[in-house]
Amino acid sequence: MNPIVKYFHGEKAESYIFITIGVIAFAMALYFIFIGKTSFWKGMALPFLMVALLEIVVGYAIVIRSPKDSIRVETFIQKEPQSIKTLEIPRMEKVMSNFVIFRYVEITLIFLGIILMYSTKDDTFWRGIGLGLFMQASIVLSLDFFAERRGHVYIGFLKEVVEKNERNDTSS
Repeated sequence: MNPIVKYFHGEKAESYIFITIGVIAFAMALYFIFIGKTSFWKGMALPFLMVALLEIVVGYAIVIRSPKDSIRVETFIQKEPQSIKTLEIPRMEKVMSNFVIFRYVEITLIFLGIILMYSTKDDTFWRGIGLGLFMQASIVLSLDFFAERRGHVYIGFLKEVVEKNERNDTSS
């Protein structure tokens, strides 16, 4: 499979997973609020709701954008190979640096969740928030791990394309 198509197909597929997890988390949050009724469950609902909305919105945006991005990069390869070096690689380097920031935020939220979970022995609102943060941040961190790994492979491919084009330009 073409590495460009493979990258954007993987991005889109993972975004569907993000959306699915977001919808499930949203439904669970509503269940926690209306059926759980205790402060613990209401606390757990809060991070579930917030992260679920983020998962749904980001996932949807990537699903919509991926096919256009794939076509754009294919066009660069065929008609404007210099744009790979000047536009696509810098865009992807920014995406990859964002993954580092996301990773630190997600790990921080996991630790905050653990601290809140163990800050009391009772099932309080804050303990619920802690468990919810821990669960949602762990899921997002796991999904971002695969997205980042896929991004490294894609950037490697783009750099190979640039090197090949530069060798062809110097030999012409």
